[in-house]
Amino acid sequence: MRMMMRFSIPVERGNEAFQDGSLGQVIQAVIAETQAEAAYFMLEGGERAGYIFFDLEDVALLPKLNEMMFAALDAAIDVVPALTFDDLKRGLSS
Repeated sequence: MRMMMRFSIPVERGNEAFQDGSLGQVIQAVIAETQAEAAYFMLEGGERAGYIFFDLEDVALLPKLNEMMFAALDAAIDVVPALTFDDLKRGLSS
């Protein structure tokens, strides 16, 4: 199932992670672990934020992904299913 992970990183912790080099390392590790099909990064509410889209075959991967972001970056995280327009059309035609 295609999932969307939205995350935001508090400014102070993000600054520390940027300076010690862990910011990019953690995000790169999450992208590699999920084999993300797309990732976008922006500012939201004055904090570093991003959206990572990936296919989830085993829900047991979620705790690992979440903990990577929680422990290293104090990130706030939401993970939700994400449908393409074709998925939506298929679902509505059932």
